Amino acid sequence: MSRLPPSVLLLGGCVVLGAGVGMLLVGDVGSDGFSTLVNGLARASGMPFWAANLLVACGFLGVASARRVRPGWGSVTQIVLVGFVVTVVLSVLPRPEGWAGRIAMVAAAFPVLAAGIAAYLGSHSGAGPAEAAALAWDPPIPFRWSYNLVQGVSALVGWLLGATVGPGTIAVVVLLGPLIDLASRLLRLEVHQGAVAPSPSDRRPS
Repeated sequence: MSRLPPSVLLLGGCVVLGAGVGMLLVGDVGSDGFSTLVNGLARASGMPFWAANLLVACGFLGVASARRVRPGWGSVTQIVLVGFVVTVVLSVLPRPEGWAGRIAMVAAAFPVLAAGIAAYLGSHSGAGPAEAAALAWDPPIPFRWSYNLVQGVSALVGWLLGATVGPGTIAVVVLLGPLIDLASRLLRLEVHQGAVAPSPSDRRPS
């Protein structure tokens, strides 16, 4: 287990995650499943992107809470800090020229995304929407696969609502869950307790 303080893991992980998301968006070959769902909902309903993002995020956290994966202060920090870092990255990182540069940018984004998610979940201070929804189904489905499932279903629904998908979207759905699992093992972090645990009164006897 990492000896870094939880606050360092949370803040550092969110900054790294935001950088990875920004790189993925700059590469512009398809966003992650969560963003695809938000974009599809915004297009289909006519609501602003930020409102669709808030609605989807609350929905995911609600599903996770129903499965006794509680949000915490880390959940709010993840949403706010990652969004801020993504905005900064998009303003300073130029879009690569040509497909080769864009694909290279997206490929470089994946280890950054995986390390950021593993670090902030390793703080055990609360998970963001997509990660919380995946943790809610582990068990019975291991996180490395439940995360892929959440991203895949989100991408499919977003596409059906009118959003576009690309190679980057498919790569996130297929690869990111196992990469997060690998990053957590390399960093000696436990991500499966990344959401706030239920209080003793919430636990049901087995």
